[in-house]
Amino acid sequence: MASETIANSTVPQGSSARWTDKKRYLWLIGLVVPSLAAVAFAGHQLTGWGIWLWVGPIIILGVVPAIDLFVGLDRSNPPDDVIEALENDRYYRWITYLYLPIQYAGFVAAFVWIAKPEWLGVDELSTFGKLGIAVSIGCIGGIGINTAHELGHKKESHERWLSKIALAQSFYGHFYIEHNRGHHVRVATPEDPASSRFGENFYQFWPRTVGGSLKSAWRLEKKRYARKGQHPFRLGNDVLNAWLMSAVLWGVLIAVLGIGIVPFLVVQAVVGFSLLEVVNFMEHYGMLRQKVGVGDRQRYERVDPSHSWNSNNIATNVLLYHLQRHSDHHANPTRRYQALRDFEESPVLPTGYAGMIVLAIVPAVWRRVMDPRVVAHFGGDLALANISPRKRDRILSKHGIDEAARAAEKQRLEDEAVAAAANEVLAARCPGCGYTYDVARGDEHEGFAAGTAWADVPDSWCCPDCGVREKVDFVPVESELESGRTS
Repeated sequence: MASETIANSTVPQGSSARWTDKKRYLWLIGLVVPSLAAVAFAGHQLTGWGIWLWVGPIIILGVVPAIDLFVGLDRSNPPDDVIEALENDRYYRWITYLYLPIQYAGFVAAFVWIAKPEWLGVDELSTFGKLGIAVSIGCIGGIGINTAHELGHKKESHERWLSKIALAQSFYGHFYIEHNRGHHVRVATPEDPASSRFGENFYQFWPRTVGGSLKSAWRLEKKRYARKGQHPFRLGNDVLNAWLMSAVLWGVLIAVLGIGIVPFLVVQAVVGFSLLEVVNFMEHYGMLRQKVGVGDRQRYERVDPSHSWNSNNIATNVLLYHLQRHSDHHANPTRRYQALRDFEESPVLPTGYAGMIVLAIVPAVWRRVMDPRVVAHFGGDLALANISPRKRDRILSKHGIDEAARAAEKQRLEDEAVAAAANEVLAARCPGCGYTYDVARGDEHEGFAAGTAWADVPDSWCCPDCGVREKVDFVPVESELESGRTS
């Protein structure tokens, strides 16, 4: 198919025959990050310089942003007719798989260095030096959460388990549930704890997203088990089994290396999941999906490329597996990183995610750079933005917007089709990823026993595979089981 099948694509027409992934071997650079523990050890032993112990934040917050500024952008897209082959190329999968053994080898070795340096034949580090190693290991764990993000969106069960393993270091296993089934459903709405609001700085966002994401993950699993008529305190609970992995990992390290490593375990965990949350902070800052429909049929409009901040800075894209092509990720959550595309209508950050992290930790600089971009994105109509509730009146007044006077105009509701289907729905398919709910089969994992009618599936339920499409989006199809019985 020609590239015109992708709306506003940056793929040149007729390019599929000659297209090659110019970043194919650059993706291997992503494995440099988990190797930073070894770099820190070797550099410190060879030079005796303490700065090597802080190599994690130096690389992520200094070197990578600088490379982004000088190397420039990469807007190349894979044409439609190569995406399937590109996704099936297992070379790309093994790059993400290899991150984990390197990550955990460095993690364990670093804590041996902190607690039992004599086992490595080296001198003991100062407390400040140990703190530097913990922060660097936390940075590796933070990028590891991004690897978990890539793996956790896939349909293959082994990749989902690898995602939980990657999250164990940072004790943030509930992210696996909340991100897929929470964030992707509520993204760019006030209900989403992982979508930041205009006027909110990172230090205000951090407690809201950390606490809100934890509560959201637990509620999602509790609701899933309630549909089965079971209590949630069981090993199959994906929040509990992910936390159990972390408890076992930390418990073994403490048993072997001593209680003295606990503060450093906590430091690296906080650094790791804070690195994740600062990226969450910038991805949807101020973005808001508008409500459509009328009365009790109101719902948020579907996610489109305008609801995520994007970047094509090549260094951070290689480091984070194309996470910066965030619009396509939300449109196609199960799509593998190497096939994610850029869209012209996506709002663009002034630099890569790594550089934006530096801006986010200085609120005054962040506001100066990003607030004008949000205003421009909405054409000056900030009433359409996701605004911090406690600052909403002041912000709207500052921009000359009388919200009460223009409330009727603001509401652009469209009537949704309410005619009931003439025949009972026996199977329904997600138009995004192809997941099919078959009434005859049910879905035990989701808490729907075989024979659970489509009408009895809650309207709030969303696709368990992609987490994007809600029940109302599903398309009725013929039941494979029913057709098999009648044939």
